[in-house]
Amino acid sequence: MKEKLESLVAEMIDRRIYLDEALDEFEKRFIQTALTKTRGNQTKAAKVLGVHRNTLNRKVVQYKLNGHQ
Repeated sequence: MKEKLESLVAEMIDRRIYLDEALDEFEKRFIQTALTKTRGNQTKAAKVLGVHRNTLNRKVVQYKLNGHQ
Protein backbone atom coordinates (compact mmCIF):
# COMPACT_ATOMS: atom_id res chain seq x y z
CA MET A 1 0.00 0.00 0.00
CA LYS A 2 2.76 2.44 0.97
CA GLU A 3 4.63 1.83 -2.29
CA LYS A 4 1.49 2.41 -4.36
CA LEU A 5 0.80 5.65 -2.54
CA GLU A 6 4.38 6.87 -2.96
CA SER A 7 4.24 6.08 -6.67
CA LEU A 8 0.93 7.90 -7.05
CA VAL A 9 2.22 10.96 -5.18
CA ALA A 10 5.35 11.07 -7.35
CA GLU A 11 3.23 10.86 -10.50
CA MET A 12 0.93 13.64 -9.27
CA ILE A 13 3.90 15.88 -8.52
CA ASP A 14 5.36 15.17 -11.97
CA ARG A 15 2.03 16.18 -13.49
CA ARG A 16 2.04 19.36 -11.40
CA ILE A 17 -1.12 18.56 -9.49
CA TYR A 18 -1.36 20.90 -6.51
CA LEU A 19 -1.87 19.66 -2.97
CA ASP A 20 -5.33 21.25 -2.60
CA GLU A 21 -6.55 19.52 -5.74
CA ALA A 22 -5.08 16.18 -4.66
CA LEU A 23 -6.62 16.41 -1.18
CA ASP A 24 -10.05 17.29 -2.57
CA GLU A 25 -9.95 14.40 -5.03
CA PHE A 26 -8.83 11.96 -2.34
CA GLU A 27 -11.55 13.10 0.07
CA LYS A 28 -14.20 12.92 -2.66
CA ARG A 29 -13.26 9.37 -3.64
CA PHE A 30 -12.91 8.27 -0.01
CA ILE A 31 -16.41 9.52 0.78
CA GLN A 32 -17.92 8.07 -2.41
CA THR A 33 -16.44 4.66 -1.64
CA ALA A 34 -17.87 4.73 1.90
CA LEU A 35 -21.29 5.71 0.53
CA THR A 36 -21.16 2.93 -2.05
CA LYS A 37 -20.20 0.34 0.58
CA THR A 38 -23.06 1.47 2.84
CA ARG A 39 -25.51 1.60 -0.07
CA GLY A 40 -25.95 5.33 0.27
CA ASN A 41 -26.71 5.31 3.99
CA GLN A 42 -25.08 8.51 5.19
CA THR A 43 -25.38 7.62 8.88
CA LYS A 44 -23.48 4.37 8.35
CA ALA A 45 -20.98 5.99 5.99
CA ALA A 46 -20.28 8.75 8.52
CA LYS A 47 -19.59 6.12 11.16
CA VAL A 48 -17.22 4.25 8.80
CA LEU A 49 -15.41 7.50 8.02
CA GLY A 50 -15.29 8.65 11.64
CA VAL A 51 -17.08 11.94 11.00
CA HIS A 52 -20.37 13.42 12.13
CA ARG A 53 -23.31 12.79 9.80
CA ASN A 54 -23.80 16.55 9.30
CA THR A 55 -20.17 16.89 8.23
CA LEU A 56 -20.61 14.07 5.74
CA ASN A 57 -23.80 15.60 4.39
CA ARG A 58 -22.02 18.93 3.87
CA LYS A 59 -19.22 17.16 1.97
CA VAL A 60 -21.73 15.22 -0.15
CA VAL A 61 -23.33 18.50 -1.20
CA GLN A 62 -19.93 20.18 -1.68
CA TYR A 63 -18.65 17.42 -3.96
CA LYS A 64 -22.06 16.76 -5.57
CA LEU A 65 -21.88 13.07 -4.69
CA ASN A 66 -24.67 10.55 -4.90
CA GLY A 67 -25.32 7.65 -2.59
CA HIS A 68 -24.47 4.88 -5.02
CA GLN A 69 -22.09 4.46 -7.87
